[in-house]
Amino acid sequence: MGAREVPSRAISSAGRAAVASERSGLLSEGAAYRAADGAAALWGLAAMTLEEIHGQQPAPVGHDWMQGAGTALHELLVSAQRRGCLTAGVYESAKLMNVDPDNVAFCVLAADQEDEGDIALQIHFTLIQAFCCENDIDIVRVNDVAKLAAIVGPSEESGEPRDLHCILITNPSEEGWKDPALENLNLFCEESRNVNDWVPTITLPE
Repeated sequence: MGAREVPSRAISSAGRAAVASERSGLLSEGAAYRAADGAAALWGLAAMTLEEIHGQQPAPVGHDWMQGAGTALHELLVSAQRRGCLTAGVYESAKLMNVDPDNVAFCVLAADQEDEGDIALQIHFTLIQAFCCENDIDIVRVNDVAKLAAIVGPSEESGEPRDLHCILITNPSEEGWKDPALENLNLFCEESRNVNDWVPTITLPE
């Protein structure tokens, strides 16, 4: 595939993602399909970027370093939820990114193995990753939604399970706020980028 070619499956999958967005009430039909066109374009840009770094494999990260990142993410999620600085859900996160992008401090994308075949979800992930890269927001992936659910729990308002495929951590209202866990994760992401791992995967502790 050429650097500027967009695969046809990306366009059709983007269309399905647009339909889902339109049916959910998040976007009007016209806006949803404009978003789908943007998603397909971003897919093409992502393919071009991957071609540019083809052959550069991420260097392995030390086991202790990975364990430390998992512990830091657990602590950050607990702290953020206690402070009211956690937003869960793909659509909820997209709304927040559109309204107040400067307030987003960290992003977590989560997917189980069965989610890998959900092309619409992967389109959303591509959009979110592009947004985070453009706005210098550190982003990681987690491959165990159940562990996230055990930490974050159901919605406090409805008691229903939440969509945990995307979680945003926002800055609290207190001035001068610093979270040691967030600082550790920022360092982890920086070190990962140094070895060509732009969206590192973190394993949460048992």
